[in-house]
Amino acid sequence: MPKILIAVDGSALSLDAVHHALALVDSGLRAEFVLANVQEPASLYELVVSRDPDRIAAASLEAGAHLMASARALLDAAGLSYETEIGIGDPAHTLVDLIESTGSDMAIVGARGQGAIRSALLGSVSQALVHASPVPVTIVRHAPDSAQAQDVESDSGADVLENFRGA
Repeated sequence: MPKILIAVDGSALSLDAVHHALALVDSGLRAEFVLANVQEPASLYELVVSRDPDRIAAASLEAGAHLMASARALLDAAGLSYETEIGIGDPAHTLVDLIESTGSDMAIVGARGQGAIRSALLGSVSQALVHASPVPVTIVRHAPDSAQAQDVESDSGADVLENFRGA
């Protein structure tokens, strides 16, 4: 049975990846799932102030688990079994490490929805993952509802960048 890693960070964009996986299951796909979240490493300031790396690591794990709650609820409601993984580091490279360590056969990530110029300037976790991944990666675009469609062009993307650190 194939194993699919789903990168989640608690944002609506990452939940699109979970909904896509659920749609695949509804279409007849039988698979095992891994919910993965990547936390940024502690800053020098955090290390100096805390002086306790174990406390910082525990906080990162707790934050990752919290950010996966909505995705877990969706998979639980669908009656699907899954495992969870929380990594710390550069998002794309850490996701590649998680893909390899879990033996995943593919990955699903939500797209940030930014334009080509903004993506080229800022870089993209999903694009970096596509290039570095040893397995196929599906990038799921966010489909705005009719109320959001009018506001899409005016959105600066700053909120998305703030909320989508992991995938």
